Amino acid sequence: MEDKRNIVIAALLAGLILFGWPVLTQQFFPQPKIAAKHASANPAAAQAGNVTGPVADPVTGPVTDPITGSSVAADIAGPAAGAATITLSDALKNAPRVAIETPKLRGSINLQGAKFDDLVLLAHRTELAKDSPPVRLFSPSGTKDAYFARFGWISKAVVVPNDKDVWTSSAGKLTPGTPVTLSWTNTATQRFEIVLSIDKDYLISAQQRFINSANAPVEIAPFGLVSRSGKPKDATTGGSFFTRIHIGPMGVFGGTANYDWNYKDVDEAAKGQTEFSTTGGWIGFTDKYWLAALIPDQKIPVDATMRAGGGVYQTQIVASKQTTVAAGQSFAQTSRLFAGAKEVEVLDNYVDKYGIEKLDYAIDWGWFRIIEKAFFKILHYLFGLFGSFGAAIIGLTFVVRLFMFPIAQRQFASMAQMKIIQPKMKAVQERHKDDKPRQQQEIMKLYKEEKVNPLAGCLPIFLQMPIFFGLYKLLMLTIEMRHQPFLSPWINDLSAPDPWTPINLFGALSFHPPAFLAIGILPILLGISMWGIQKLNPQPMDEVQKQVFAIMPWMMMFMFAPLAAGLQVYYVVSNTLTILQQKWLYSRHPILRQQKDAENKKEADKKAAAKA
Repeated sequence: MEDKRNIVIAALLAGLILFGWPVLTQQFFPQPKIAAKHASANPAAAQAGNVTGPVADPVTGPVTDPITGSSVAADIAGPAAGAATITLSDALKNAPRVAIETPKLRGSINLQGAKFDDLVLLAHRTELAKDSPPVRLFSPSGTKDAYFARFGWISKAVVVPNDKDVWTSSAGKLTPGTPVTLSWTNTATQRFEIVLSIDKDYLISAQQRFINSANAPVEIAPFGLVSRSGKPKDATTGGSFFTRIHIGPMGVFGGTANYDWNYKDVDEAAKGQTEFSTTGGWIGFTDKYWLAALIPDQKIPVDATMRAGGGVYQTQIVASKQTTVAAGQSFAQTSRLFAGAKEVEVLDNYVDKYGIEKLDYAIDWGWFRIIEKAFFKILHYLFGLFGSFGAAIIGLTFVVRLFMFPIAQRQFASMAQMKIIQPKMKAVQERHKDDKPRQQQEIMKLYKEEKVNPLAGCLPIFLQMPIFFGLYKLLMLTIEMRHQPFLSPWINDLSAPDPWTPINLFGALSFHPPAFLAIGILPILLGISMWGIQKLNPQPMDEVQKQVFAIMPWMMMFMFAPLAAGLQVYYVVSNTLTILQQKWLYSRHPILRQQKDAENKKEADKKAAAKA
């Protein structure tokens, strides 16, 4: 009767894990979609992060600046989010433009409004296919999922350029070697200039000049804004504290990275906006892999704003105090715009070179930031040696196992001591089987006399937890891991699940089964390797524990199946090294090997007797 009850309990636990885990993974481990074999035929539809915003009502009117009351963002009143009124090709023909060409960027500046509204990332493609188009970050107002940035001025006493005014350009192309100056003059002959320069990566510098040709002093302040229509489809902050990846409006204010605001929060904010004051930092929109961020002069106080209306979202910076410019004098202030991929080394370089406060925090490393960045540096170094991130992950596994080798030895020694005193423990349990409190007291006394710590074996498990979460986030959020192949054509993307499963005949059939059924080769190997580890470990004395432990490797196979293939590679290799290490340690403790052999023989005899 007792055995039947234990079997029922074990079966219930197995069912809970088997059917409950897919639900939990959706909440705590958001999954990347397996990339399609063919990219969209329309590059214009491939927005940052494959944005597909919902249809919403257009903003009913321009947003006014809180300082002056003047309209600073009339162009936010565009079409409904996600609803295109013109095609990308038509939008690019509707106004004069200045081309942008760098090793990583291609696009143009719209001279009507001096807007950065046409930008594609040459180094990153929308899909795995080599002929898929590059990722489009910015698109003009009026197109589907419009997304753009611009710089301007606010003033009560000066006619400032708006989003409809056409600027004059000093050159037809902006490149790392050829800066461009945009200019516009009002009816009072007061001149506005934006001196633009761009580097080989993703940083645009904009020196905003105002030349006061009037006969009286005026007050004026520069501003910058980033506006996007609709939300990216993965715009969530879901997941646990360990695995959360922030996607949405974000900034660094007062030296602190603010991940608290998402699109929904801005929608629900009082008056449709929230404001921050800061000296240093930045504000913008962060996607999983892409970033558009306004970066003010790091020594000048600014007011930053996140606002929303009718499915359109905007971030903005304005100088906290307007500057008085005397008659015949000029004023200049430099801001920057980051528009590109969140490449780790590029962001770190901008922090070091320009002192941009915590720009590297645009990557939401989370709680285990130190571990994740250390892992990234090791992976990046090993990638340089091997030329493959898959091989680099295997190399990282060896590094981690080497670091944990002394701890594993201590665990094994503790396990050996526990194994040796098991006959004494059984005697205590038998002697006090009707007095559980006394039984526990005597067992604790036995531990003390034999100098055994039953919790020592748990240390490697606790140490593995930050490694697990750290490596999970590293594989999920770093652009360097995106679309990285390993043993192609088997694994084409280490940040996505293993695509070859028995269901699709290990890749022979061109379809992807549901995540619940997609048990790939790597998860199967992981389950087998965990079973091998369990066979080498001492079996628990409790029958229920023994039955649960027996099915755990196969449950872990299902649990790891929807996770990134890179993580699966790590654990398969780690488990294999654990088996080899345990076999070696057994060879150094013959008494344990003999006890293990006796256990195996006893178990085999028991099964043979049951069959007979």
